[in-house]
Amino acid sequence: MIVPCYNIEAYVPETVTSLINNARDDFEFLFVEDRSTKDQTYEALLALTKKLPNSRVIRHEQNGGLATARNTGIDAAEGEYLTFLDGDDWLAAGYLDRLVEVAERLDVDFVRTDHVQVFGSERQIHRAPEGRRHKPLDPRSSIFPVDDSTMVDYPYAWAGVYHRRLLDRGMLRFHDGLRTAEDRPWIWGLHRRADSYAVASLRGVFYRRGVSSSLTQVGDVRQLDFFRSFDLVLAELADDPEADRLRAKALRNYCVVISHQVLEKSRFERGVYAKLRQMAAETLGRMTEEELNRALVGMGEERLYALRRIRGGMKGVAA
Repeated sequence: MIVPCYNIEAYVPETVTSLINNARDDFEFLFVEDRSTKDQTYEALLALTKKLPNSRVIRHEQNGGLATARNTGIDAAEGEYLTFLDGDDWLAAGYLDRLVEVAERLDVDFVRTDHVQVFGSERQIHRAPEGRRHKPLDPRSSIFPVDDSTMVDYPYAWAGVYHRRLLDRGMLRFHDGLRTAEDRPWIWGLHRRADSYAVASLRGVFYRRGVSSSLTQVGDVRQLDFFRSFDLVLAELADDPEADRLRAKALRNYCVVISHQVLEKSRFERGVYAKLRQMAAETLGRMTEEELNRALVGMGEERLYALRRIRGGMKGVAA
């Protein structure tokens, strides 16, 4: 298991304790400390992981962001299967054992799972958007339809486990330097190029929301990396045999995220929000109205209105 950590000292005890409750003789736990600046995350990891078998703390010489931290862990990992956990989240006891059992029994390239979102004391189950459970599937079959939520809209790298053969085929590393939306090109690559996968009805990952240090809560320039992420998705689709269909789905993903960010104006620093609108206008301007018509079906009036105000010239596009 690979656990990137950055300014999460307060959560280290719960995270490490949950991994102690998942330890097995053949499991390894790699913590990548990404040069925290606001607390003693590194020191807390060194102290608390003494009780966690087969664990190691790797410290970056300088901060590289989540994608780079995950890659550091991938490069150091030795196991047959790889999985991830964010440093401020935790696992239910025995979850990893059940997850690996599913992967071994079904013998697929990767397994995705449901998860539990945590808002203070509140818990909400979030199901992976694929109804076919505990059976081998073609990953491409879960990309479509364009106008509904599918597995490429559920990009969380920590919600699953991945066989090492994917790494050998060049499919598990993330794009270095991406500070947000790093899992978008990654999940698209898996669903386009892997041979098999499955979805398991396991709910052992507890994903903490509303953490002040989380990038989902921060409104600085790092948020704008999602433009680069989706541009990478589109570029990598260019030589795919189904490029036109896939592009339609990717453009919808892109528009959903743009509209979400634009509607979250109060979260952003003023200069960053102005840059967001500028980059959004340039991105939407590269899409034809025909492409936008396909992308925005069923998206709703609020999102369409937000995008129309930025791009203009979309009177023929319906929500």
